[in-house]
Amino acid sequence: MASLPQEPSQDATKNSFWMPGNYVPTVRRTQQSYGACNDLVACFAERARVERAYAQQLSQWSNKWKAIIETRPLYGSLMTAWQSFFTSTERLAALHSSISQSLVAEEGVRVKTWQRESFPKKLFCGFRESYDNNASFSRAQKPWNQKLSKLEKARVVYHKCCQKEQSAVDKEKQANEMENLSLEKKQKVTEAKEVATDTREKARERYEKLLEDVTGYTPRYMEEMEVVFEQSQEEERKRISFLKQAFLSIHRHLDVTNNESIKEVYDELHQALMAINEQEDLKWWKNSHGPGMLTNWPKIQEWVPPVKKLKRKKREQKGKEGRPVMIGGVKVRALYDYTGEEGDELSFKAGEEFLKVEEEDDQGWCRGVLSGGKEGFYPANYVKLVE
Repeated sequence: MASLPQEPSQDATKNSFWMPGNYVPTVRRTQQSYGACNDLVACFAERARVERAYAQQLSQWSNKWKAIIETRPLYGSLMTAWQSFFTSTERLAALHSSISQSLVAEEGVRVKTWQRESFPKKLFCGFRESYDNNASFSRAQKPWNQKLSKLEKARVVYHKCCQKEQSAVDKEKQANEMENLSLEKKQKVTEAKEVATDTREKARERYEKLLEDVTGYTPRYMEEMEVVFEQSQEEERKRISFLKQAFLSIHRHLDVTNNESIKEVYDELHQALMAINEQEDLKWWKNSHGPGMLTNWPKIQEWVPPVKKLKRKKREQKGKEGRPVMIGGVKVRALYDYTGEEGDELSFKAGEEFLKVEEEDDQGWCRGVLSGGKEGFYPANYVKLVE
């Protein structure tokens, strides 16, 4: 039975493998692997042309200068030594011509043959593997997607109910502060607030119930998705293994020198090719596009009241008129996190206590002083008085 991955940070991406439709990169990997085979053949066909051109240039150089040297008045060991350059060049030209033929006739044909056998196609549906993987992932994800969709709708409803309840609480507060308002009207306002609270509680109960349903189904969902994913991984492992052998075979054709300086270069290339590791490649894919990715699993998202934008000109005008300042201030406690958007606004965390030194204005803002001494504005509905 699969277990839930470690809880990611708040800025975790929404591109996790587990989220709806995000298995697509794994499905497309088959098409990309097929394209990689085409690129491999084209790449080394071009290298074959380079080798052939180099062999031709070596032969042309050798024939030209051999003819010239034969007409020069040289003799003995000096002529023999000079002619040996042309003999070795002709042998080197033949070797590079052989490399050119091997890269196309052997390696190119081998890759193309394996490609045709390893990527069977389904009529009108592209590659059979891609079609089967997409169908299997979709089938495994469909029930979880439906539950997730219901959960999201319940979250939206719950947050709207929270907002309506907050509005009703504000209206009740205003009504209680109006001395000339009749008791009957105050009672109606109170009843409306109670209805909003009851509606909000019911919405939260449904939200929690659907979350429980999603959470309970998640292990089964993960298990079914991983079964399909591991099947895809196995096919990719076979491709990686084949391409590793193809690279090593190509290297065998190219590594033709005994010169120590050049040999050192080819040895380093050989080490790089031998370092190809199927398990490490598969592990990287899994962590980058598969079950190893971090994700934000669904959980309750508490409602945070909106903040009214502080109108600077109006605040400056009010400041000129003057507002009553509390001597010593009163202690308040933050209900939510808040990050000030302007230099004259305070930033604080939920639960943090500080002093309120000026009453709420008609924009819904107060002035306060943090424990560190910084003074500034903050939204009044983000704090409560400390008893």
